[in-house]
Order: sequence, then structure tokens, then C-alpha cells
Amino acid sequence: MRETHDRRTANRTDESGLPGAWSAYGRLLQHLRKQRGLNQQAFGQAIGYSSEQVASVEQGRRPAKAAFTTAADRVLEARGALEALQDEVDRAKLPRFFRNFALIEAEVLSRFSYDPLLVPGLLQTEAYARAVFAGHCPPLNEEIIDRRTEARVSRQKLLSRVPLAELSFIISEEALRDPVGGPEVVRGQWRRLLELGTLRNVEVQILPAGQGFHPGKNGPFVVVQSHEHHHLGYFESQGVGCIVQDADDVAAFGLRYGKLRSQALNGEESARLIERLVGET
Repeated sequence: MRETHDRRTANRTDESGLPGAWSAYGRLLQHLRKQRGLNQQAFGQAIGYSSEQVASVEQGRRPAKAAFTTAADRVLEARGALEALQDEVDRAKLPRFFRNFALIEAEVLSRFSYDPLLVPGLLQTEAYARAVFAGHCPPLNEEIIDRRTEARVSRQKLLSRVPLAELSFIISEEALRDPVGGPEVVRGQWRRLLELGTLRNVEVQILPAGQGFHPGKNGPFVVVQSHEHHHLGYFESQGVGCIVQDADDVAAFGLRYGKLRSQALNGEESARLIERLVGET
């Protein structure tokens, strides 16, 4: 029941077209503020934000950032009531097509992915993610770029969530070498991959260029085991995402991933390749 409720809340919009999660958060914030006898200006001063920013959050026109929520929860003595909604607020910043899978992803036992074009979002630095969204066609405005970057970074809680999820990433060498955002951004991204590859629940493997035809030529995909021990697949292209539930299709994803894993460099070899790239720049 909780999963169904969260999915509906994250995807629902109010009459203005804004996410229902933002409106629900705003109404609760306003209720708690008034209970404490604070007007918007006094409350804003107490948490380090302007009264205009407070009004925007209360009206559901602007999503609360994590720092806002932490400060608000403390000042209003909300006992975590606002912090409990932050994940839903962040999910609603994601593109609509991805929100249902993001809900599943947050609670997976394991997640295996192949990415031939870009470094996967769960491993991206903030600068790399921002460069990806800045290159969107048609162009996104700065506010949406900021929101989607924040939401992508927020998803990375999965890397250290307790209990730990088993995470495996295969990235094509072509994606690794593509200078998304420019030399400084991609160099920072390589260093981030080296850092994350040392986590005991994270494996990063590079699929070398020049492999010829292989099972990943059909595009990126993800295979997950949900917290209910269901196996699911996911893929997306051109702003459309698809959750795969058919057992035969998911099994085919798993077979392809196994073959890709055998063709990719192992973790140590992958780290050495990334280290060489860092050293060459």
C-alpha cells in the first residue's frame, strides 16, 4: 500500500500543473509555521531564507531543498515530519517518465546497469549531471536544470543506503572518454568513478572499445531485484522510460548483462584504465 500511495503522490499534479508532493509539503509547512505563531518573514529569518522563498514553497511553486527542510524541521520542532516528505519532493523534480522507476530503485536489493552513451546518473558528479541537462533538446530553463541536477544527486543516496544494495555498473569506454562538460568536468568525473569503485557494494567495470557486436548494442538497460524479491528491467530512450515486468524479457536482460560482464574489464583493470585517463590529461 505504501508503494502505491508514494507513486500516486509523486506523479499527481494539482490544478496548476505542479507536482502534488510539492503542494502537500507546502500545506504541511504552512500549518506547522502557524502553529508556532510565526509569520513568513520571521520564519524565513529563523532558517536563513527570504519570506518570498518561504511563500513559494508553501504555495507549492518551488520544491524545498534538503537544507531548507532540515532547518525548517528544527525551527518548527516538527520531529522529522517535513524530512519524511523530502524524498517525495525530490522525486517530483525528476522527469515524469522516470518517477515510477525511481521509486522502485530507491528500495532495490540489487541494481545492475549497462550504459553505452553516458556515465550512469547514480555515479555522476554534480557538474557532469548539470552538463547533461544543459545539453537537453529542446533546451531546459535554468530552474529546471537546477531541479533535475538536485534530484539526480539525491538519488545517489542509494550508494550508501542501509541496508546496502548490491550495485554493478558496466560503462562503455566510449562513454568514459566522451568529454561531457569539458576537460575539467570529465576529469572530475573520472576521479569520482575511482572513488566510488572502492565502495564494497559498488562495482564499476569498463567495456573496452573495439568489441565488435555485443549484447549491449541494442542500448542501455537496468536489471533490479526489488525489496519484494521481484526481478524487473528498465530501459529508456528519447525521453521515454519503460519498466519491464515480463519474466522472459527480464531473464533476457539478465543473460545479456552476464555476457557483457564477462566481456568487460574487471574492477581492478577498469580502475587502471581510468587512472591512465586521469594521468593523460
